[in-house]
Amino acid sequence: MDDLLGRELVVTGDIILTEVLRGFTSDAHSQRAKSLMEPLDYRDTLGKTVAMGAAVNYRRLRKCGVTIRKTIEVMIGTFCMPQGLPPLHADRDFDPMQQYVGLRVLRF
Repeated sequence: MDDLLGRELVVTGDIILTEVLRGFTSDAHSQRAKSLMEPLDYRDTLGKTVAMGAAVNYRRLRKCGVTIRKTIEVMIGTFCMPQGLPPLHADRDFDPMQQYVGLRVLRF
C-alpha cells in the first residue's frame, strides 16, 4: 500500500475497516492501523444494491463450483467492481472472483 499512497486513489469503507482492524491482537497495533486508515478516502460500502449484488455473485461462484470461505470478501469485491476499485489483498477468496465475475485485483 505504501507504493500506492500518493499515486493512486486508496479507498476504504465500513466493512473494509472492520475486516482490517478486527485482526489485530495488540491494541497499540490496532490504534496505529486506525490512525493510518483514517485519512483515506471513505465510502459506505454495503447498501442494498451491494448486498443484493453480492448474493448474486456468491451464487454465480457456487454455480462455477467455488465456495467462498468468507461472505465479507464477496461483499467487498462486489462493492469494488462497478467503481473500478481493485481490492488490495492477500486473500485467496478474491482469486475466483477475479476469474469468474471479472473483479480486477491488486495482490500484496
